[in-house]
Amino acid sequence: MDSKLAMRQLKALGKLTEGRDIRLAAEWDEPWQVLIATILSAQTRDVRTIKICDVLFRKYDSIEKLARARLSSIEKVIRSINYYKTKARHIRETAKIVSRGGRGSVVGGRIGESVEELMRLPGVGRKVANVYLVQVHNAAAIGVDTHVARISQKLGWSKNKDPHKIEKDLMELFPRKYWNSINYIVVRFGQTFGRGGKVEDGILKDL
Repeated sequence: MDSKLAMRQLKALGKLTEGRDIRLAAEWDEPWQVLIATILSAQTRDVRTIKICDVLFRKYDSIEKLARARLSSIEKVIRSINYYKTKARHIRETAKIVSRGGRGSVVGGRIGESVEELMRLPGVGRKVANVYLVQVHNAAAIGVDTHVARISQKLGWSKNKDPHKIEKDLMELFPRKYWNSINYIVVRFGQTFGRGGKVEDGILKDL
């Protein structure tokens, strides 16, 4: 795959969703909200994640309050999210760790600023860590979710199926300055055109 072609394709994907009212699950004001929402978004549509997080963050308006919450109360709020019992445990434990300045945090109330630190938190894998770092710190990172993986394969950006290998392929293919825009652009495109597959395939074929 030619790097210049890949950059043109990425820019074309971005133009296709310009002006559309699309909010991603990681788009919140507070870093701790970004982290919790991104953990909850795994294998759950962004629209549903945002709706649930609106309720969750009104009920618990600080990470300290979330850390002190009863597990059953958290489960009740996030029940319509996939794997809600596991995710409830993860976000409460993560809230406890960050609140007290444990692993994955720098000091109490602050969250780690590297993939390695973040991945020590419950429920945080590479995708969650990278998405968080881009959203909060505008870091040079690539979060590989199902949209990024699918479209990377369709466009020939990567032949791999493993998310970490896809991430490495994309880092080799795209200049560093593009890394933090890949997830944002591709996920917006995937959410808009990828529902049925045929529309998405038709668009990608012409890029």
